[in-house]
Amino acid sequence: MRRFTSGFWLILALLALWEVSARAGWVDSPNWPPLTHVLAALLRDTASGEIPMLVGSTLARMFAGLAGGTVAGVAMGLLFGASPLAARVLGPTVELVRPIPIPAIIPPLVLFLGLDNGMKISIAAITAFFPVLTNTAQGLRAVEADQLAMARTFGVPAWRRLFLVTLPAILPYVLAGLRVALALALVTTVVAEMIAGEQGVGHYLVLMQFAGRAEEMYAAVLVLAALGYALNRGFLWLERRLIGWFFATGRDG
Repeated sequence: MRRFTSGFWLILALLALWEVSARAGWVDSPNWPPLTHVLAALLRDTASGEIPMLVGSTLARMFAGLAGGTVAGVAMGLLFGASPLAARVLGPTVELVRPIPIPAIIPPLVLFLGLDNGMKISIAAITAFFPVLTNTAQGLRAVEADQLAMARTFGVPAWRRLFLVTLPAILPYVLAGLRVALALALVTTVVAEMIAGEQGVGHYLVLMQFAGRAEEMYAAVLVLAALGYALNRGFLWLERRLIGWFFATGRDG
């Protein structure tokens, strides 16, 4: 609680410094408006429904890609765990592709998918795929061998072992990867909107920049900051509800 309070006061101090620096002319530029002007623009565009509509468009793309990337990452991780041959054949390709910066993938995707939602959703999916795959594989290595052996001894079918033993055991690891993927997917979705313009917070931010409307531009930045924070806190809350037992036993450390 004390750490949160200290961080809260630091944020307030930085926001106050923003307001004072603009009012006092420390940054003598029309591109550095006072915070109060930015907040006024934010409230105006929120009340008009523009900001909620933009946020909804961005989140819809992000969550669609996140869902697809998560399913693919878990499936690939389970395949690697079940088939050493698949891991040997596909593993090098995954390791080769993973270091490629996500923005570098956008131009080829634009060529094949155009500027529609499919490209932006694909970017979010690719972003989510790798951290989920990595953590799923790590979780499979942590599954207790004696648990699986006991299930086999009692004649539990393979598909039931998957749902009764393997998936519950790897869930904390999958969620850890998903938390990383969530933050990255928001970033890459916004970047895709900035590069391949269409309705969304990223496209709005670029439009305001080129139009010289600094107040609206900074308002979009604040929206993205608040959105990222809210998504992270919401995911942590959900994670605690789903796997509270994992943290209670101290196995996360």
